[in-house]
Amino acid sequence: MKEQTDHQRDRFDAHVFVCTTDRDAEYASCGAAGAKTTLEAVKDWLRERNAFWTAVSVSETSCLGLCSENGTAMTIQPRNVWYSDVQPGDVPDVLESAFGPDAERVCDER
Repeated sequence: MKEQTDHQRDRFDAHVFVCTTDRDAEYASCGAAGAKTTLEAVKDWLRERNAFWTAVSVSETSCLGLCSENGTAMTIQPRNVWYSDVQPGDVPDVLESAFGPDAERVCDER
């Protein structure tokens, strides 16, 4: 086992987690509310600004505890910002607020 905490702290400015849980139950799930499309919108926004595979990491995750039939749950860490009901069209506003319109607030040498 190799601890990588310091390496990752130096490498990443933020980590965007998008819930993609899809469950067959009576309760709402992000997967059923379009999570995969929202996840792709996050990746596309970062790619369009040359900020994908930089100091911002994007990951699918299981339930974040903000289930809704109206959209997907997302969080940006370590900024401790949480969202529910995110639709693909909301992604630009969410990421602009975190990283700036051109991702200029991503701490990385691009």
